[in-house]
Amino acid sequence: MDLVLAAADQHILTPYVYPSSWPEGEPFRQLLSLFVITNLGALALYLLFGTLSYYFIFVHELKKHPQFLENQVRREITYALRSLPWISVPTVALFFAEVRGYSKLYDNIQDSPYGWSGVFLSMLSFLFFTDMGIYWIHRGLHHKLFYKRFHKPHHVWKIATPFASHAFHPVDGFMQSLPYHIYPFLFPLHKVTYLGLYIFVNVWTISIHDGDYRVPRLLRHIINGSAHHTDHHLYFDYNYGQYFTLWDKIGGSYKSPTAFEGKGPHDYLRKLREK
Repeated sequence: MDLVLAAADQHILTPYVYPSSWPEGEPFRQLLSLFVITNLGALALYLLFGTLSYYFIFVHELKKHPQFLENQVRREITYALRSLPWISVPTVALFFAEVRGYSKLYDNIQDSPYGWSGVFLSMLSFLFFTDMGIYWIHRGLHHKLFYKRFHKPHHVWKIATPFASHAFHPVDGFMQSLPYHIYPFLFPLHKVTYLGLYIFVNVWTISIHDGDYRVPRLLRHIINGSAHHTDHHLYFDYNYGQYFTLWDKIGGSYKSPTAFEGKGPHDYLRKLREK
């Protein structure tokens, strides 16, 4: 995040926003800047990719499903926009720790002991580490001690749209993002790679709510896509994973998506039309 902060300081904040007497490295200024940058970035990712997904990928026929709520899209967006600033508060604290040099993020490829191969390996390990972390956090949020208070608001959307992707209770939203932030404090990771992965995971979160259940046949039971996550919203105790089905299979919570068996929401609507 220090790359983004440095660019914002150079091009916008120092010349146009802050007084010249306020040094760029002053902690409170960094916290304030990170809060603004994080919120603007989250809004841009959510609204841009959510809108693109909603208009070009989401199957709008799903809005005819009986479990699709009245004014649902507006409600999803409103809930997300109210939650994102609160989610950003602890997120900014972790970004601040990164900026102050407490993480294992590095600037140059040569700083990696394994060069480019280390960068590619870190991308894979990031995905598998965060997938594991999100699985157990997500599953924990379904426990009766936490579900009603923190995770149930996200399950209001039985037939979700891309705009449901970030419509979480703030505690829920931050907890499920925590593995992304923990990783660079535990393992070396290139800074640009981290930014790219951070954008990727946000886009992926949107994609598993887009109602497009198409997955290459060979990957249907490996990749946790929209079909899997739709069944999670519908049937509650299955498919907690983020990118892969590995931990659901290990944890005994894997469910073959109903959409792959001719029993999904699209099939339900087709049968309604035939009647």
